[in-house]
Amino acid sequence: MLRVMDAINGFLWGVPALVLILSVGLVLSIRTHWVQLRLFPAAIRAFITPFHKKEKEDGISPYRALCTALAATVGTGNLAGVAGAIAIGGPGAIFWMWISAILGMVTKFAEATLSVRYRVRDSDGQYVGGPMYMVQQGLSAKWRPVACIYCFFGVVAAFGVGSATQVNAVLGGINGAVRSLGGQESSTVNLIIGVALVLLIAPVLLGGAKRIGAAAAFLVPFASVFYLLLCTAVLLLRASEIPQAFSLILQGAFSPKAATGGVLGSAFLALRIGTSRGVFTNEAGMGTAGIAHGSAQVTHPVQQGLMGIIEVFIDTIVICTMTALVILCSGIEIPYGHDLGIRITADAFAKVLGSWVTIPIALSLCCFAIATVIGWGLYGARCAQFLFGDKAWKRFSVLQAASIIIGVVLSTGTVWIMSEIANGLMAIPNLLILLHLCPELVRLTKEYSNGYTQRKVSGVKNENIREIQALSAVSYEKVS
Repeated sequence: MLRVMDAINGFLWGVPALVLILSVGLVLSIRTHWVQLRLFPAAIRAFITPFHKKEKEDGISPYRALCTALAATVGTGNLAGVAGAIAIGGPGAIFWMWISAILGMVTKFAEATLSVRYRVRDSDGQYVGGPMYMVQQGLSAKWRPVACIYCFFGVVAAFGVGSATQVNAVLGGINGAVRSLGGQESSTVNLIIGVALVLLIAPVLLGGAKRIGAAAAFLVPFASVFYLLLCTAVLLLRASEIPQAFSLILQGAFSPKAATGGVLGSAFLALRIGTSRGVFTNEAGMGTAGIAHGSAQVTHPVQQGLMGIIEVFIDTIVICTMTALVILCSGIEIPYGHDLGIRITADAFAKVLGSWVTIPIALSLCCFAIATVIGWGLYGARCAQFLFGDKAWKRFSVLQAASIIIGVVLSTGTVWIMSEIANGLMAIPNLLILLHLCPELVRLTKEYSNGYTQRKVSGVKNENIREIQALSAVSYEKVS
């Protein structure tokens, strides 16, 4: 079975898929005049400006929307995924993660912008968006099957990417901490941990989008800052090794044999692994972030698109790079050809800071994993709603929480292969949707870059304007 899954994964992440992902990012970059670079200063300003606002009835704040999206992206992929990328593809895989991130910034920008542009209201009056509504509102009826296919794989991926992989990585971190303290791994303890996670996460998922957003707004900043402080401590102690680490990354991208001592010799393998793990960790191209960003209360779609740029930057350029540098600067012997997941990252920290650090690493991993499960819980529930109606939310949430137990019994290799397959099956339809809606993206980007004012609706009271905007495209006019 594992061999069959590996063959499917190899096909999905072969030359055609890589060309599609990278070329769509390149096309969007060219069409928008490299908006991810042009508007990056504006994105930084929007991120650091105090925009924590009280939630309104028709949406959530841009900050909580960003945190919900980051909850699903900043997770075990930043720790276990980066370690696996280096072990399987060599240090050069990190270079291709950077390239995919630069192109992924504009892809995520497009997803967030278009999701706000084509969002609708659900039966509770809440904004909902994502690739399925981009199809429903922006494309013809013949595209409806594509939206349904996307949602089907979104539901499946929520159980794998958003559940099993997270628990699997958490157990790896906790068991590593136990071993470093002289203990032994126990299947009974693993099961107890799985049940505890179910009891902790289920109430959040059942609480709906606002409760998920509130939990994400707490977990993401805490876990990210805590983990980055640990990374900074390692890099300060190994500062002299940082230039060599960057050299290995750049050298390994084009000459893996030189960087890995001849163990790995395929430049294409580095490219494939780096791109696939990059997509796994930042999810650019999968369209899922649009589901979170689509609920943000903003006055122009591009305003939330800027948060999409920041999302990829934080996830891949900052956190993934820090993890890679810790591994490469630590001095541990990297088991090239063998994906040991979080164990590699934990060993790197322990080599520099001591065995005690496996405990805070396990804590960080738990926070990341919980945030990812609840973020993907939102994605899967929205996909289930689109397919089966609003009542599907609670049923899906119960199944999502219960599926955490699956991660207790699956091996690392199996979980990652399943996750990468699901990612590929979601990315293909989403990228095609983005290409077809590119003209509207270009129009919105130009409009925002030139300045705009919201057009007043003659004869309509202010309190009714939002309802009009929810039912049709928000109308703007340029400022001369």
